[in-house]
Amino acid sequence: MSGQPLRCSAKGCPADAVWGIRWRNPKIHDATRRKVWLACGEHRVTLTEFLALRTFPMDVVPVADLD
Repeated sequence: MSGQPLRCSAKGCPADAVWGIRWRNPKIHDATRRKVWLACGEHRVTLTEFLALRTFPMDVVPVADLD
């Protein structure tokens, strides 16, 4: 991914994203569908905990590894 820096998805966070959190809601998305949230170092844990509480399948990769 190139161009402008990507911003963290946490509400109100102005930081650049360094992590991509790929996730899906299995009740409405099939296994091929993934949504992506972006996270700075500070918000990676809180965003993944939010998804984990809902038992959504997810993985975390560096932003540079996102397609």
